[in-house]
Amino acid sequence: MTIIFTPSKIVLGNENDKIVELSSDTTNFRWGKIPTDRSIEELLQYGIINLDKPPKPTSHEVVSYVKKILDIPRAGHSGTLDPHVTGVLPVALSKATRILDTLLLAGKEYMCNMKLHKDVEEGKIKDIMKEYLGELYQRPPLRSSVKRVLRIRKIYENEIIQIKEREVLFRVSCQAGTYIRKYCHDIGQSLSCGAHMKELRRIRSGPFTEDDHLSTLQDLYDAYSWYLEEKDEVPLRNIILPMEYGVKHIPKLFVKDSTVDSLCHGAPLAMPGLSKYTNKFGKGDLVGIFTLKHELIALGEMQLTSDSIKSSDHGILASVKRVLMPIGTYPSSKAK
Repeated sequence: MTIIFTPSKIVLGNENDKIVELSSDTTNFRWGKIPTDRSIEELLQYGIINLDKPPKPTSHEVVSYVKKILDIPRAGHSGTLDPHVTGVLPVALSKATRILDTLLLAGKEYMCNMKLHKDVEEGKIKDIMKEYLGELYQRPPLRSSVKRVLRIRKIYENEIIQIKEREVLFRVSCQAGTYIRKYCHDIGQSLSCGAHMKELRRIRSGPFTEDDHLSTLQDLYDAYSWYLEEKDEVPLRNIILPMEYGVKHIPKLFVKDSTVDSLCHGAPLAMPGLSKYTNKFGKGDLVGIFTLKHELIALGEMQLTSDSIKSSDHGILASVKRVLMPIGTYPSSKAK
């Protein structure tokens, strides 16, 4: 049975994504599966959780709790949060940990409460905050897990929410690897008063936000217990998302059914195998390679730009960097 499948929000959740269709290919539902149709057992292998990290435990400890709750041997997180920091911590399960590199490099957003060490006029605070946008030099703090070398990090946006006495509540959107503790310290230096980060909460990590399927460890424990005891999957499905959800922020290529198996073997994607793609990407960019059912096959590296695709009908489009789909999920072209 061959069915035309309409794009789902699982993959095309990015507002800026626009699909460019090269052909009207269909997909056969005798093999493969729409990501949201996976069984709970499959989601435990290829799922991701938007976890609300509590204060006190480390990110590593939180992942250990997830593994114990779900009784799985492997899980991983996308970007360490200090023990006292709360908020969005995507946790990939089992084989889905292979997509974590795409989230480690994704932009982050925080709500921060900065404590000034002296009284400062509001106008001066606002003026200095405007200066702390764009590219900034940062040296990681002493207790960081990376080498303390000077590096450039980009601040995309900051917004003061409230100033009350010596406390400044603000939102900041930034490049991955930005140290907000150092950011507060540097702002305090520019204000000539000194400052430190009092509280911090991450509200976005890549495509994950605190308004979208955010769950606590208790939510996960209750949902999994309910699934085991009552055989009700609904609460758990609201927490464990298909891994495809975790790559919504990167460009996407959609391939014909006949191309899938060769990609699972690590072969590069050639132009004849492409059915459609999302616009705007450059040579060397990381991309997700998907089936027409929106299953993530592999992560790849573009060998062409999006602008040059329409004028090409042969050659290598993308090399495969990491395979996610098991071999044999789709039949080989030779078997047809």
